[in-house]
Amino acid sequence: MTAVLGETWVLARRELTHWRQQPFGVIVNWLFTVMIALMFGGLFGGAIGPDYFDYLMPGMFALSMFFGVEATMTAISTDAAKGVTDRFRSLPINSASVVLGRCLADLMNSAVGLAVLVGAAAALGWRWHEGLASAMAAFGLLLLLRFALLWVGIFLGLVVKGPESVTMVQILVWPVGFLSGVFVDPETMPAWLGTIAQWNPLSATAAASRELFGNPGLVPDHAILLAIAWPLVLTAIFLPLSVRRYRHLSR
Repeated sequence: MTAVLGETWVLARRELTHWRQQPFGVIVNWLFTVMIALMFGGLFGGAIGPDYFDYLMPGMFALSMFFGVEATMTAISTDAAKGVTDRFRSLPINSASVVLGRCLADLMNSAVGLAVLVGAAAALGWRWHEGLASAMAAFGLLLLLRFALLWVGIFLGLVVKGPESVTMVQILVWPVGFLSGVFVDPETMPAWLGTIAQWNPLSATAAASRELFGNPGLVPDHAILLAIAWPLVLTAIFLPLSVRRYRHLSR
C-alpha cells in the first residue's frame, strides 16, 4: 500500500508539472464555467426573476464538476495514443497507481476550479445562508460527484479510440449537462423530460447543494441522500472497470 501511494503521488506530480509548464489551458478551463455562469445569469436572470442567480450558482458548481469528465477523458486518450500508457505498463509499478495518479491530479485541479467559481460567484453577490458547516457539506458533495465522474472519464479515455471518438463523447457531455436541474427546475419541463432531468445525478447534487447553501429552489425529498448515493454507485461501477480496462489495454 505504501508503494502504491508513493507511485500515485509521483504520477500525480507529473500532471501538476505539465500544468505548471503549460498553464494557459488550465486557467481557461477554470474561467470557462465562470463565463457560462455570467452568460446564463445575465441572459436569463432578468426574465426568470431576481433570485435566479442564487438558484443558478449551486447548479453551476455541479456542472463544473461534470465538465471535468471531458478533460480527464481527453488526457487519458492522448496518453494512450502517444504510447505513454504503454511505457507506464512496462514499468514495475502497480497498474492502479497510474489511474489513481490521474484521479488525484484531476481532483486537485477541480477543487481549485471550484474555488475560482465560488470566488467569482461571491464577487457577483451570491451567498450561502445556512452556516459554514452546511456550506462545507455542500462542497464535499460536489467533490464527491467529481471523484465519481473522474472514473467515468478515465474509463471513457481508455475505451475510445482516435480523435473522432473523443469528439463524439465531448459533444454528448453538453446534452447530459443541460438536461438536468442546473439551469431550471425540472418541474417546469414537459413531464417526460422533467423525469429524465430529475434522475440525472447532476440534479441530485445541485438540489442538495441548494438545500445546504440555503439558496432558492424546490428541493425534492431525500436530495442529500441521492447526492451521496449517485456518486457511490458510479464509483462502484467505473472504478473497477477503469482498473480492469487499464490492465487489459491492447492498444
